[in-house]
Amino acid sequence: MNDLIQYTLHLADNALILGHRNSEWTGHGPILEQDIALSNISLDLIGQARMLYQYAASLSGNGATEDSLAYLRTEREFLNCLLVEQPNGHWGNTIMRQFIFSAFQYGYYRELKSKKDVTLSAIAEKSLKEVTYHLQWSSEWVIRLGDGTEESHLRMQDALELVWPLVPELFRPEPYETRLAEAGVAVEPDKIETPVREKLTAVLTEASLSIPEDSGVWSGRSGKSGIHSEHLGYILSEMQYLQRAYPGCTW
Repeated sequence: MNDLIQYTLHLADNALILGHRNSEWTGHGPILEQDIALSNISLDLIGQARMLYQYAASLSGNGATEDSLAYLRTEREFLNCLLVEQPNGHWGNTIMRQFIFSAFQYGYYRELKSKKDVTLSAIAEKSLKEVTYHLQWSSEWVIRLGDGTEESHLRMQDALELVWPLVPELFRPEPYETRLAEAGVAVEPDKIETPVREKLTAVLTEASLSIPEDSGVWSGRSGKSGIHSEHLGYILSEMQYLQRAYPGCTW
């Protein structure tokens, strides 16, 4: 698989897996308005994934489709970061996961829209409008809960400490990212680390939360190279069930 296909799948997998995770809240949100808001964020992310999978399929030239790339690849073939596959937990866990990823994705797409690949650039520019809202929405919730009651503050602090060890992976480039960045096609994730961390720090500080020290990703594993936590297998078994039970089915 060439670098551009891997890179495009990495971006698509991030969006699909987080979109699927968020969709698990549909009908279970704390209040109707926020249930709908998170469901719409899920739809935005899945829409981004569709555009990226369609592009990856056109690059492959082997008859792949957006559906086959989403439903027929195995766990080791998915290239999403570890953060997006983590369980929803309580509402605060989901909000913290979304906030950290949205801050990263916002910085990332701002850079990607100016890169040489016209298709990826266009997808980034279109998606940036959605991600701007995702970041605003999740930031407001982090502040509301972090600087809220004693219980909400403790829950948000626990949520932050749970996912913070996964943050360094976001900025650690894989070889396919490095090669494409040198060609002016991809974003160098380590180059956006400073502004993204500054945004994270500003919101977390306003939320009265203590930022943990970096401890690195779990045992050095990287979802961007196909090495995942046990959670992704459960996601795929649910998400891919219908297509695998009834091969080739369409709506």
